Amino acid sequence: MYNRTGLFVLLVVLLGFGACKEKTPEYVTPSDPKLASLQLPEGFRAERLFGPSEKGEGSWVAMTFDDKGRLIASDQYGGLYRMTIPAIGDTVSKVVAEPLRVDNFNFGYAHGLLYAFNSLYVMVNHGGDSSYPKSSGLYRLRDTNNDDQYDSVTLLKALEGEGEHGPHSIVLGPDQQSLYVIAGNFTKLPEMKTYRSSPDAQLDNLIPLLRDPNGHDNSVGMLGGWIAKVDSTGTDWELYASGFRNPFDLAFNEAGDMFTYDSDMEWDMGTPWYRPTRVCHVTSGSEFGWRPGTAKWHPSFSDGRPAVLNIGQGSPTNIVSGKDAAFPEKYRDALFAFDWSFGIIYAIWPTPSGSSYTAKGEEFLSGSPLPLTDGVIGPDGALYFLTGGRRLESDLYRVYYGDGHLKKEPAAKPVISPENELRRELEAFHVNPDEKGRALAWTNLDHADAGIRFAARKILEQSPKASWLPNLNATTQSSKLVQATLALSKKAGSATDWTLVKNTLNKIPFRELDRQQQLDMIRAVELFLSRSAKPGEATRKELAAYFASAFPLPKEPLFNRQLSKVLVYLGDTTAIQHTLKLMLEPKEEGWVEEENLTSSEDLIMRNPDYGMGIAGTLAKFPPQNQTYYATVLSQVRSGMNEPQQKEYFAWFTKAFQFQGGHSYAGFINLARKQALSGVPQNRFTYFNDLSGDSIANRPVVAQSGKAVQPKGPGRDWTVEDAMKYVDSGMSNRNFERGQGLFVTSLCASCHTMKGEGGVSGPDLTQLGTRFSYHDMLEAIIEPNKSISDQYGATVFYLRTGKTVMGRLIDEDEKGYTIAQNPFAPQEHRMLAKSDVVRTRLSEISPMLPNMINRLNPEELKDLLAYLKAGGNREDSLFRKK
Repeated sequence: MYNRTGLFVLLVVLLGFGACKEKTPEYVTPSDPKLASLQLPEGFRAERLFGPSEKGEGSWVAMTFDDKGRLIASDQYGGLYRMTIPAIGDTVSKVVAEPLRVDNFNFGYAHGLLYAFNSLYVMVNHGGDSSYPKSSGLYRLRDTNNDDQYDSVTLLKALEGEGEHGPHSIVLGPDQQSLYVIAGNFTKLPEMKTYRSSPDAQLDNLIPLLRDPNGHDNSVGMLGGWIAKVDSTGTDWELYASGFRNPFDLAFNEAGDMFTYDSDMEWDMGTPWYRPTRVCHVTSGSEFGWRPGTAKWHPSFSDGRPAVLNIGQGSPTNIVSGKDAAFPEKYRDALFAFDWSFGIIYAIWPTPSGSSYTAKGEEFLSGSPLPLTDGVIGPDGALYFLTGGRRLESDLYRVYYGDGHLKKEPAAKPVISPENELRRELEAFHVNPDEKGRALAWTNLDHADAGIRFAARKILEQSPKASWLPNLNATTQSSKLVQATLALSKKAGSATDWTLVKNTLNKIPFRELDRQQQLDMIRAVELFLSRSAKPGEATRKELAAYFASAFPLPKEPLFNRQLSKVLVYLGDTTAIQHTLKLMLEPKEEGWVEEENLTSSEDLIMRNPDYGMGIAGTLAKFPPQNQTYYATVLSQVRSGMNEPQQKEYFAWFTKAFQFQGGHSYAGFINLARKQALSGVPQNRFTYFNDLSGDSIANRPVVAQSGKAVQPKGPGRDWTVEDAMKYVDSGMSNRNFERGQGLFVTSLCASCHTMKGEGGVSGPDLTQLGTRFSYHDMLEAIIEPNKSISDQYGATVFYLRTGKTVMGRLIDEDEKGYTIAQNPFAPQEHRMLAKSDVVRTRLSEISPMLPNMINRLNPEELKDLLAYLKAGGNREDSLFRKK
């Protein structure tokens, strides 16, 4: 979602839309400019009910309705508030928010709220300190003396994790008896009673692991974000699904199936492991394959589950079902997915397809700025939603259809397909499977429906191997043998396992399998290899021989990618040479790019300032098949002659010319360094130069225009003093001077503008579409006020009594890798864990203070205009020559 930050907060914002078009002849443009900027479907209306920021009541990110129809909301960095909402059409009554104290304590810091079972469930997201001692966890608040105030607080489960990838929402299950909680990938999995999904997820990927070069996600495990089922008392916890990045919320459709909206990692754009924001159908025991860096699973992996819809770039914060809305039937069948960064609510329609769904979607509501946080369907059937987060200006809105009194017809009983029913029947055996469940699983192990195959195979994975090995040994059906090998590989780790896998392979001629079965068998062997010690020479040769004659296949890029990493890992010389040829092709024939609901090209015209940055990226978009194969080949230590090595290493120089996300060039450099570690010492300098070392290690600075030294006199700027000059007028500014001061004030050392600049901080190109001058000045002058999880520093307390501060780049069993200079993020320092007593997140922003104190008022206004315009010299802020 939104990462807290100083100037860094200004930062990872995307865009929204312009003013709405007239919908009906009766439509009148609202006098409230915030409502006027909203775009809604025909027949819908919106009201802005309340502005928490205007009342000094924070920036709200979570809400729920209680049993009396009152709305309860939470400030991201503060307390809870309760309010009575006027009925639709009531133009007299006003919303008044009362602080909701609990036993004289200002309870809050909630990312999730739910009223159920005569209780208020609160998901606190906070590290715990002297100012707010309640640390992250699921709490239950109750009114025990019937005075309409909460006086009882019970911690149901403490959770280790905080911030924008910490614990998030709580949702009532469709059985009305259980709760579901969801957490991001920085939230450690607590001990639970039962597990439908593996609690000890492993990498399970043979592509060389290159962690994010800018340090994000590098200190967390493999499990990723997770969803747990919880009883009302918080006693029984069951891991339901895992492998997400950072979904904030989940929702159930009328059929009782679960969906979530997972986030992307925008820094990975341009790499083959980038995954867009996406809507997922979450089934029992499902795994969605988030892994750090290069190791994210491809959606085709049979032991993972694919998305039902890719949406594109964004920052998901909420998903809510329209089944209880007083909307036209079309929208009651929809899920509403909230994107904070672009200010869009998408309407998503899942369509049953076998045991799962496909989906389509469209934009339902948008605005600019509109940093969406949470949304719920109210008792009146209207959609209520909040904006805010990261201390941004916060508002409460209500959306309804017509006059707000549309009578909702009773919902028809949802039609559940036979495949969906069978999947659910199988899922009932995912906990403590018995012989009946294993028999049902074996019968359906090779079902034509992938979701049923997954559910059946999960039963075998949850069972002792000995309970189903007789079936494996007795069958000769290739379709069942492939799936059983997948299940077996999930339990691999011994010589006995290899014997079983080998015996299975001997029963299955690889060439006689259909394409999906071949992909599944490749995946099974990859799982076996990734979970076992590297095989000996005899095993290596046997495995390579099993696959080698089928590689590569013309116009089968997915097959080639999946098999190349297995064969290269096994050191097959012929496969290494074929992989190099595939890498050098401009584009591998047959690759079908995944389509997103919102394409990058569509975003260009929606906002010229941000769109120009997207246009630049698309104009220099990296060839992803080349990046993939180059990464696979980075592990090669023999198998290429010198002419082939020259072709391989020369590719890196070309790769640095492309433009991707913040981490693209860093990933390329990490692959380059890994490959160089395998060349003979006497050839290192040659291949290091050939592969573009001078480009890779060149500090990234703004290339457009020259630095402009300020004339001053400067001053100790405060936000109030600076705003006096901003308020006096911002027209007729000097673009060249603003651009030059962006360099000399060191902004360009850490931040990108229109594709140029540093990478220690977020891209500022779209800054002006989201933030006011006051927001910018506050973030520049008071950088410690709000620090991002993504860019913050960590304090390391050493046994010597000293402390060291730096941004955590990586962590392993032996030590920490940190970057201490925000202007030289490529320079790293190692700290041994044996030397470190403890760590904590720093309250000091990595952004340096006093960076604008050399500027006089006119120079400051030019810099602010440059930021506001997103580096666009044609903006109306600048005088025309």
